[in-house]
Amino acid sequence: MKRLFLLISLLVLSKFSAQTWATEDQYIQKFAKYAVEEMEKYKIPASITLAQGLLETGGGQSILAQEGKNHFGIKCKEDWTGKTMKHTDDAPNECFRVYDDPRQSYEDHSIFLSTRKYYTGLFNLDIKDYKAWANGLKKAGYATNPRYASILIGKIERYKLYEFDNTNSKEALYAVLKLYPDLKDDRSFMAQLEPEKYTKKVKEPVTVEVPYKATSYAQQQKRVERIKTKAEILNSILIKSHPNDGLKYIIIPEDTNVQFIAKKFKISESRLIKWNELENDVLQKNDIVFLESKNSDGNTATYKAESGEDMHDIAQKFGIKLNKLYAKNRMDEGQQPSAGQLIYLIDKKPRN
Repeated sequence: MKRLFLLISLLVLSKFSAQTWATEDQYIQKFAKYAVEEMEKYKIPASITLAQGLLETGGGQSILAQEGKNHFGIKCKEDWTGKTMKHTDDAPNECFRVYDDPRQSYEDHSIFLSTRKYYTGLFNLDIKDYKAWANGLKKAGYATNPRYASILIGKIERYKLYEFDNTNSKEALYAVLKLYPDLKDDRSFMAQLEPEKYTKKVKEPVTVEVPYKATSYAQQQKRVERIKTKAEILNSILIKSHPNDGLKYIIIPEDTNVQFIAKKFKISESRLIKWNELENDVLQKNDIVFLESKNSDGNTATYKAESGEDMHDIAQKFGIKLNKLYAKNRMDEGQQPSAGQLIYLIDKKPRN
């Protein structure tokens, strides 16, 4: 019986492994052309852009990529005026950019690198030296993962993404076909490569007149769609685990009050108000509420305050007690940060 269970487990694991591998290949096949186009416009190696896209989206499977068309995890920042979405990354409920299509995300990534002073030195590097670019990105602070450069290099070499550094936008799909010769049997891919060969002449559509029969749209909607009430949405709240030492917290999905949350999670109102440093019992949509006492330190060293954020927002974002946050930054209680101000979350701010 144990041997049978082991065999089944190995088969399941191999299936998931194969799916992940296929997903990354499919991502390359779909988005390599975008990376090459950006290389031509902004002089960023296509291999680097593609490897970053692979890593940030998990091969196109991330929530940000699927719902927000955001392939590089770019946050809102002060200068973003487009659509946004909330997503948990370094902290819960962070603001991320939303695009109409992935091509916009690819170009915004290029603009982001080419206009930020931290990355100026990258553009002095050889455009075909992907190792120097990977290490340069890590050194410039693009990511906090100490293995970020080696992960990028690993993906570039595993999938031979350096081949895209030696092509142009007109030849990009031929470079994809060279890496994946089986695509010659894929009609949808070949239609992109040779549209004149695979595009059929479209016949004029035939108009058919159908007698109109009045029906109640409201009745149809009742049968096919069930609208959740506010109470149902609030009752579906799930407890989450915060990046700061696994603190238990929730994100409020609809306007409510402390009394409702206290009753739902069987915690006294006074404790919720104390733990979350609330001035009243009103809770608004997207508020972060901790279900236990927050920590004295954050989970990352520093953070740049965004426009409109106050110290309470930052304390909730990083799961740190508000009085500790004020003390670490040598600020008086009630004082608020300016946009772009560096906020210390672990160590105390150095004296001037």
